[in-house]
Amino acid sequence: MGGMGADENGSFDFSTVFAERTTRMDASVIREILKVAQRPDVISFAGGLPAPELFPVEEVRQAADLVLTRDGASALQYSTTEGYVPLREWIAARQGGIPVENVQIVTGSQQGLDLLGKILLSRGDVVLVESPTYLGALQSFNPYGPQYVQIPTDDHGIDVDALADQLEHQSAKLLYAVPNFQNPTGRTLSLDRRRRLVEVTAKHNVLVIEDDPYGELRFTGESLPSLYSLGLELAEGDVDNNHVIHSGSFSKTLVPGLRDAWVQAAHPIIEKLIQAKQGSDLHTPTFNQMIIAELVHEVLPRQVELVKRVYGERALHMIDRITERFPAGIEHTTPEGGMFLWLTLPDGVDTEGMLIKAVKRGVAYVPGSPFFALGGGENTMRLSYSCATLDQIDVGIDALAQTIRDELGESPAA
Repeated sequence: MGGMGADENGSFDFSTVFAERTTRMDASVIREILKVAQRPDVISFAGGLPAPELFPVEEVRQAADLVLTRDGASALQYSTTEGYVPLREWIAARQGGIPVENVQIVTGSQQGLDLLGKILLSRGDVVLVESPTYLGALQSFNPYGPQYVQIPTDDHGIDVDALADQLEHQSAKLLYAVPNFQNPTGRTLSLDRRRRLVEVTAKHNVLVIEDDPYGELRFTGESLPSLYSLGLELAEGDVDNNHVIHSGSFSKTLVPGLRDAWVQAAHPIIEKLIQAKQGSDLHTPTFNQMIIAELVHEVLPRQVELVKRVYGERALHMIDRITERFPAGIEHTTPEGGMFLWLTLPDGVDTEGMLIKAVKRGVAYVPGSPFFALGGGENTMRLSYSCATLDQIDVGIDALAQTIRDELGESPAA
């Protein structure tokens, strides 16, 4: 006779032991697509991966050697949960001279999102998200059982009029937004909308999570103030009365493999983050933080300029090729920075179903529907230009154009 957790055949029934929240966990659609895109014959516009050929490998090696030579024992020892002080001091100074106590180092911005969900969200809490929004944020928040409300977006980012109207009718715990070169659309929130978003959310006592991994990667147009800085301005410089939480990362500007990112927020938020992180991984690897701290002064500025130049060339080339080769009736965004652009195909096209056909033609992308918290977007897709050479963009866009034409029942392009 089987005991608790065993089925009638005596085999352990693992379905009986998982927490209820695991039913709200899903595998990353993007990670599954990346498995397919690993084939050497497939040109991938799918993953939001930094270009590996641009990584400052030699500079990282030199920094690692220096840290081990100078601080070997402390670099390899346990450390404080808050993070390596010199790195936090550099971040704090770059963020308008905020106190170092308001900066928490996390192991990649994804961990920051997960920990924020853990300390802020209870089952049923209303979370406002852009439509579409970053899939990884949904994955982080889903286990905590929030109720999502989608706020529409356009070429200037989130529709703040719609946001204000929503908050007049329903209260919310927080708003999650990616204001700079948004993942997945590549859009940038306009200055006027930034100011109004900060004011509207403050009025209605709504926390704002500003996810900004791409903000430094602007290759055209003028830089805009962060939501965090506007929140600080609204709070008259009182860091601990700022309702905006800012998430930043070194993954897109230096290297992703060191998994170094940070959260800056009011002290009550940071206190709870520290407690949550202690229960998660104690602290982000000290060695990695020390390496980053050696790179931020000289290597990082050079690296940012290099990445901006290369991504700008690739984005422009992809847009030009799309304009030349795609059939009529397909809309695309025109990013001012970052790594992505967004395509909207005619109604009735199912980009998820079309992906298999595209891969057979040697090109991969990410279908748009997983980026919608409440469904929709079946006729959209995200393209990343960061990891493709100009020649690969030509070949991949041509293959994608023909796949779309087949789907629309059009004859091949001349």
